[in-house]
Amino acid sequence: MTSWNLADLFEQTADALPERIAATWPGGSCRYAELKATSRAVGSGLRSDGLPGDPAAAGDHVAVLSWNRIEWLQAMLGCFSARLAPINVNYRYVDDEVQYLLDNADAVAVIAEPEFLPMIRRLRDRLPRLGRVVVLDEADPSRSGQLDLDPANGECSWADLRRAGDGVEPEQRSPDDPYVLYTGGTTGMPKGVMWRSEDIYLGAISGGRAPDTPEGILERLAGRAPWLVTSPFMHGNGQWNSIRPLIEGAGVSLWTERGFDADGVIDQAERDAVFLIVLVGDGMARPFADALAARHDRGEQPDLSSVGALASGGAILSPVVKAELQRLLPDVRIVDGFGASESGGNGALIGPTAEGAPRFQMNADTAVLDDDLLPTTPGDGVMGRLGRTGHIPLGYYKDPEKTAATFPTGPDGRRWAIPGDAARWEADGTIAVFGRGSNCINTGGEKVFPEEVEAVVKAHPEVDNVFVLGRADERFGQRVAAVIARRSGSTASLEEIRAFCRGRLAGYKLPKEAVFVDAVQYTGPGKPDYAWAREQFSD
Repeated sequence: MTSWNLADLFEQTADALPERIAATWPGGSCRYAELKATSRAVGSGLRSDGLPGDPAAAGDHVAVLSWNRIEWLQAMLGCFSARLAPINVNYRYVDDEVQYLLDNADAVAVIAEPEFLPMIRRLRDRLPRLGRVVVLDEADPSRSGQLDLDPANGECSWADLRRAGDGVEPEQRSPDDPYVLYTGGTTGMPKGVMWRSEDIYLGAISGGRAPDTPEGILERLAGRAPWLVTSPFMHGNGQWNSIRPLIEGAGVSLWTERGFDADGVIDQAERDAVFLIVLVGDGMARPFADALAARHDRGEQPDLSSVGALASGGAILSPVVKAELQRLLPDVRIVDGFGASESGGNGALIGPTAEGAPRFQMNADTAVLDDDLLPTTPGDGVMGRLGRTGHIPLGYYKDPEKTAATFPTGPDGRRWAIPGDAARWEADGTIAVFGRGSNCINTGGEKVFPEEVEAVVKAHPEVDNVFVLGRADERFGQRVAAVIARRSGSTASLEEIRAFCRGRLAGYKLPKEAVFVDAVQYTGPGKPDYAWAREQFSD
């Protein structure tokens, strides 16, 4: 009988559809049976004592430091197969950041690109728990075999790992097996969010569409087309949106370039006849829409007839970008999801409130909580904190203090995940979300949420993108500031933009100062880089 375990769920589908294509990428593809066999070999190899370095044991953490490639997917599924937790490492991190994460995660092994091997070697003496270092094959086949590995320091190749585990049957798995996702959050060092395998599937990956039993998934496998996942596997968005279509029999089209290329995404969506394209906020959606519009202007009509949906998660699409996407793809459903590493999937955007805040239809486990951790009443006008109960994480790895703060238990005995979003329950049962408290601007005692202002400024016809933040102000404590990227050829001034926003925003919400840039900068998963935005101001 299949359990709510990620490896069990994937293998159930692989056994039902062994010859269906599970994954495609530029230049290659693999079927479900092959992906299952390779993943099992990888997991068993990590636990084998026939390779350099100490073997991993059930429950251990295995770090993956790699760009998007099929081996990332195989490593993740392999860890699930062997009851290990894959640990996502940001490939943009420098030595100290990688050391902190591997040490904090107690990683006993690391799977890394060849180009990161010198870094791992530099850090080796500072990571006493690190045993096995698995080096992936060169992305460039012409360099294959040129790695000079040091078995005495636990180093082995990806090919050796697969050979060591080939044909080894894994032990029985459990719904309690670990899933750990490291998230940078808005402040502080990265934190490992600990989930049970069952909870991460039912609370996040399934998208709220799980059947009553694991076997019920088999009834939904017919006629599925792949999902094109553009986000990196080093973030939850990339992982969750790959695992779900694999379990549901659709398979994935892997984006393996080292940066986002809108034209390339269009070409890949057409070539692989995908059903769903995963984007992350305006950072991906805006260039995607612009590239599609440019093709239409040139008289080109890419065949995207297979595409039924565009999905954004991790960052909310602005109304102007969403409207442009809908204009260009009128028959495509655009899904703007809301969730967090700490709460899984909460719901989907259905439109703005009267003041422009995003409004979501949330699931039954999500509520707006008052200061006593009790749900408020729809329509009561109370500004509280967004919380989710039910299938939520166990907490943060090795951080009981932050765990207690983010996952408290209310007076009614219910345990909540509270990532920090300010929210209000509307009379119609939807929930308006006003952003994280850490980004909230307090100007003269008035609260201003950046997302609300950004949505209005982006609607200006000459604004390409904008980040809004608070800056120190002697009189008001903080003032509203903006980093604005104008559309090509535009000379729109701050006063012109403020004039456009008047009547749409209260006066105290209008940007008081601005820096104009050629383009705004996003973090790896496509979220606004507010740290970079603050650096654009000279004082």
